[in-house]
Amino acid sequence: MNDQPLPELLVACLCADWCGTCRDYRAGFEALARQWPQAGFHWVDIEDDADWLGDLDVENFPTLLIQRGELVLFFGTMLPQHVFLQRTLETLAAFDDDEARAYAFANEERRAWQRDCNFRAALQRRSAGLDA
Repeated sequence: MNDQPLPELLVACLCADWCGTCRDYRAGFEALARQWPQAGFHWVDIEDDADWLGDLDVENFPTLLIQRGELVLFFGTMLPQHVFLQRTLETLAAFDDDEARAYAFANEERRAWQRDCNFRAALQRRSAGLDA
């Protein structure tokens, strides 16, 4: 079991090994991870890691999940150019706590993310050796 605390900002790319777009996207995702050392970047294969991901619904690639603390701030497909992820991270990281909370609960879709897309909890279950 890993007792290291998870970073405040988590960024997960949910992809599949068989997807050419995902394979092409990975190098840039890893480059962004080096530019954001304060964040936890995770490359997650939705088929290999399905047992601990739970019911996250991934329909297209790449699907990104960005979570700050317990708040899921983004969950969805993003165009496979890394500038879009960079800009999204810059915007979401600039929110103060009240802004982040208001953003996370601003509409029904985002409220559903809070209920259904807690990647932090999935990582903690995985670290503890528990399934989703």
